[in-house]
Amino acid sequence: MRFSHRVDTSRPNAISLAEQQARCDGVTLTKLNDSNPTRHGLAPAGVPGVYEANPRGQSAARRALADFLSAGGADGAGVGGVGGMRDGVRPVDPDRLYLLSSTSEAYSWLMKLLCDPGDAVLAPKPGYPLIESIARLENVEAVEYSQVYDGSWMIDIAEIEELLDASVTDDEAPDIRALVLINPNNPTGSYVKPEERRRLVELCARHDVAIIADEVFYDYALEPFDGNARLAGECGVLTFALDGFSKMLAAPHAKVGWIRVSGPDDDVAEAMARLDVIADNFLPMSDIIADRIPDLLRDAVAQTGRVRKRIRANLATLHALLDGDELGVVNVLRAEGGWNVLVRFPSSIDESELVLSLIRGHHATAQPGFFFDMTANGYLAVSLLPEPDVFEAGVRAILAAVREALA
Repeated sequence: MRFSHRVDTSRPNAISLAEQQARCDGVTLTKLNDSNPTRHGLAPAGVPGVYEANPRGQSAARRALADFLSAGGADGAGVGGVGGMRDGVRPVDPDRLYLLSSTSEAYSWLMKLLCDPGDAVLAPKPGYPLIESIARLENVEAVEYSQVYDGSWMIDIAEIEELLDASVTDDEAPDIRALVLINPNNPTGSYVKPEERRRLVELCARHDVAIIADEVFYDYALEPFDGNARLAGECGVLTFALDGFSKMLAAPHAKVGWIRVSGPDDDVAEAMARLDVIADNFLPMSDIIADRIPDLLRDAVAQTGRVRKRIRANLATLHALLDGDELGVVNVLRAEGGWNVLVRFPSSIDESELVLSLIRGHHATAQPGFFFDMTANGYLAVSLLPEPDVFEAGVRAILAAVREALA
């Protein structure tokens, strides 16, 4: 695996090596340069602990998170899946976890780790525009790969293979360093299917390309197919699985995210040595936040279940309202997971005009499909989170606006 040249992991200097040897020999050195006030009785009363300065985040918080994930996380499904172990459960190693403020920050760190300026990552289309925006900030190109819908969403693996081959053979093509998989994707709601996963892991391993697996919506299954699994813990290729409290707790103001690193041992060791450098430069998560992680994890199962109940009930309401509509021209694409769905209406109606008519005539709004790079007109992205009466009124507003547009 090739990593970016902007992360300096050069050999430590003679002083650092001597300090390291002293530690190995059991010698305690008086640190005349120690500028950590919490180790000298100067911590404030409100934050009394000793600052650990671990680039991966507070060790106690990472152990609590590792225990939570090893026990099955918020869905209780257990560790493993394809590429991992489920029956002789391989526990999550806290040393392979990085705590940080958000999955957005995780994307930024991983692009620094994997990509030199001008390199590229593969990102799904349709998809949330965040990846492209972060890539631009990191001087990295986001190259789109397609998902196609035929009763369910499927990844165009042949296109990905062509893009990976071209990055090696075509001097004009950018060097692709990572494949971003959103599991399940937003807004399509599609999980990575077992056969897709097998083929993509093989392709990435063959091309020395890492996988960045964003699994923040994983626990919110709606109408899934059998056999889907988290990519966290994948052993076949260097994999960085992202998750966090924003979606798990339905608390976007709880800015806690994490990266779980897995894959071949040599690649993992090299990646983590370099990721430590990045994390150390940006400093670990605040202990004030990290101290709350164990308590928040205890709330995760109940909170995720509460959200899951709401979105499944609203999806049932959506199906009922669409099935009962006399016009019968609006439907919802199969939503395997997540908390957003794609509603389809006749493509003769312009998406922008439909949203404008919702705003002007029904005091409602929605996101048109082109916000997510849908390849055709005629889609709205709709959230399943609102209170049931608000959600039902919103769906009825969409149906009314479509009737008015076709009148």
